[in-house]
Amino acid sequence: MERFALSLVIIGAINWLLVGLFQWDLVAAIFGGDVVRSSSPLSRLVYSLIGIAGFYAIKFFFGERVPAKTGSEK
Repeated sequence: MERFALSLVIIGAINWLLVGLFQWDLVAAIFGGDVVRSSSPLSRLVYSLIGIAGFYAIKFFFGERVPAKTGSEK
């Protein structure tokens, strides 16, 4: 379930990157709706930063998975 949630977050962030850079909404293009969004330069910058963070999050797919310690372990 964690990888599925991470996948959705990354896809959403990449969609926001496309909105920020090109004012083009990939999700709307796939599922219907207004494909082009008008945004202020500041909001486009924020969308772009979210998209860049999404690309950074891809590395979490390949990170080492360490089991959490329980309270009984010392």
